[in-house]
Amino acid sequence: MSAYRFPGAFVCGAALLWAMAVQAAEKPEDNYRTYCVQCHGLQGNGKGINVRDMSVQPRDHTDAEAMAARSDDDLFKVIKEGGVAINKSVLMPAWGDVLNDEEIRGLVAHLRKLCQCTYGSK
Repeated sequence: MSAYRFPGAFVCGAALLWAMAVQAAEKPEDNYRTYCVQCHGLQGNGKGINVRDMSVQPRDHTDAEAMAARSDDDLFKVIKEGGVAINKSVLMPAWGDVLNDEEIRGLVAHLRKLCQCTYGSK
């Protein structure tokens, strides 16, 4: 009977490890690398690989002065609903169908790390 239980325990253990790996892969930094660097660059400086083909240059997330002028609510809204939601470029896609609200809040916090700023601080 113990041999019968072992495979189930193994499956449960494997499922737990998989769930932990999925959760770990959803860090804001990982989401930023997956969804944002093509335009905003690896360092967040607005110099991603797509910029040469863009009529509007992406935001430099390391620019503390410009980023401090944007509230966390505005950053959340533009990530979720796209650039047109805050009267900015249509080239900024809406990620609300891909990322949940918690993941978007994580990206907002990551943007604050990149700019080393808070809203209204500059």
